[in-house]
Amino acid sequence: MSVSSRSTAPPHRAGQDPAPTGTGRARRRFRIGPQGYLLAVFVLVAVVGSMTSPFFFTARNLENIAVAASVVAVLGVAQFIVVVTRGIDLSVGSVAALSTVIAAVMLRQGQGVLVTVVVALLACSLAGLINGLLVVYARIAPFVATLAMLSIARGVAFLVQVGTLIVISNTTFLNLFGGRTGSVPNGVIIAVIVTVVAAFVMKFTPLGRRLYALGGNPEAARLSGLPVKRDQVMAYVTSGLLAGLAGLMLAGRLSQGSSLVGQGYELDSIAATVVGGTSLFGGTGDPISTVLGALIIGMIGNIMNLAGIQSEPQLVIRGLVILIAVFLTSGGGIQRIRDGVTKLRARGSGAPSGDETLAAPALPAAENTPTSRRPDLQEGNTPHPPARRPDSTEGTH
Repeated sequence: MSVSSRSTAPPHRAGQDPAPTGTGRARRRFRIGPQGYLLAVFVLVAVVGSMTSPFFFTARNLENIAVAASVVAVLGVAQFIVVVTRGIDLSVGSVAALSTVIAAVMLRQGQGVLVTVVVALLACSLAGLINGLLVVYARIAPFVATLAMLSIARGVAFLVQVGTLIVISNTTFLNLFGGRTGSVPNGVIIAVIVTVVAAFVMKFTPLGRRLYALGGNPEAARLSGLPVKRDQVMAYVTSGLLAGLAGLMLAGRLSQGSSLVGQGYELDSIAATVVGGTSLFGGTGDPISTVLGALIIGMIGNIMNLAGIQSEPQLVIRGLVILIAVFLTSGGGIQRIRDGVTKLRARGSGAPSGDETLAAPALPAAENTPTSRRPDLQEGNTPHPPARRPDSTEGTH
């Protein structure tokens, strides 16, 4: 008996994905990831800026964007380290203001630059430590604990300042945080260093992997024996430290220390984090994308300034940017948009959508079944089993 050499493909079963065709493999190969969308938004904002003002792409304006975004980038990295653990830090702007005041007061008293920097960073790290202890051991919600620290740090800055703003005249300090190295502003260099170090720590060190695990599933991380509480406190301490560094950058750029600086930077840092693709539910994101989000936020602010938009409408626009970014990252907006586009394409081509292809086949009607056509098997006419035939040996001796 001859057997046909022609091979037949196995039938497609309901509930199973069909084998990917050439077009499907191409779509899968060229699927755009979160970084691709972020770069697309970056290019789109740059195009809008060039259309808004002819001065957008001038060297001076691009430098202004980079210098302004450098502070937001450092604060964004600080916010990212907390958000990745399912927390939030609303005190970064006030802690940065406290750092400027401490530095200005100590420099006015004749202290050295190194001592001034160390004391300012330690004070801001202490504020972060208090935040971490309140969240981890006092079990206060991160939003409430850091909101309280926002007010406390701002109040302490007012008390330390004792009057009007304090002018900084120390040239070493100003050159360190507000000067240049060659043609590159030192603030931009500091932001790049912070970004590279944070990206390395989050990707290649056990601490970074533990922070991702803590944000992804805190209970599983705890049951795995990871130091969950210690790592969570360290995240807030690092946030306070980086907020203090951002304050020193502000003091060097503005040549003054004031308790009024840094207002609104907590919103900018959150916006940079979520625009960069970090979910507010923790466990995802990376510092480089956060810095790219900070650049986008800086570009949007620069465009609004070039267009002559007042500060009040700018706050509205920033709030809308945060809402849209949270919807796309934490709310699963990108996946929802993809699903909607897929359904629209399926309806337009007449092909069944994903939900329809996975639906179970309908059962035949009762009147079409063989059982329904047998009167002896219908309801009330069920036949009795046949009587048992007695065994031929039963009853014989």
